[in-house]
Amino acid sequence: MRRFAVRAVVSLRRSILDVQGKTVEQALQAIGFPMIAQVRIGKYIEMEVEASSAEEARAVGEEACRRLLANPVIEDYRIVEVEPVPAVAVGEPQ
Repeated sequence: MRRFAVRAVVSLRRSILDVQGKTVEQALQAIGFPMIAQVRIGKYIEMEVEASSAEEARAVGEEACRRLLANPVIEDYRIVEVEPVPAVAVGEPQ
């Protein structure tokens, strides 16, 4: 088994009003960024997964998002990256 870093993004579905995103958008425009629109706020999640392959690690990450990390009624999720975690040599600071 190897360790993989799995990174996911969870955000409100497009059909759900993102009040926090709208507030940030208005604040950005008020301080001189009129070109910024449609701000959405979400969660970025990193996890380390022990798996035999990157595909298996991705599947575990997907299942974790589906079962706990995202609310399927109002949120969507996507796995944005899966990469091997480098082994740390003995005596090397972590």
